[in-house]
Amino acid sequence: MSPQNDDTTSAQIGFDDFMKIDIRVGTIVEAAPFPEARKPAIKLTIDFGAPLGRKKSSAQITRHYEPGELVGRQVLAVVNFPPRQIGPMMSEVLTLGVPDADGEVVLIGPSQQVPEGGRLY
Repeated sequence: MSPQNDDTTSAQIGFDDFMKIDIRVGTIVEAAPFPEARKPAIKLTIDFGAPLGRKKSSAQITRHYEPGELVGRQVLAVVNFPPRQIGPMMSEVLTLGVPDADGEVVLIGPSQQVPEGGRLY
């Protein structure tokens, strides 16, 4: 996840284009510092339930979060991007967030517990 502070809007897309992006809710089951990353990051293991299971992600969220406080938190992630090499780790999903007033990432998740694997629509 890379912070963006972009005030421009993207070109309009159709609903079918939106549906190509598979955004699911998962629960963080492991979180650890990721000192090998170029920018400060935390390694996450997120459980999306069956059939997706557990996926790894690197998230640049060190400004607002400590690894220990993330376990059990539900987050949203894009699950159908190709895996991406981040340092020595293969990141399998893109964990989603929005920038705060300083451009630092704030994670996005449901306001109450929901079943793992639920798709955003």
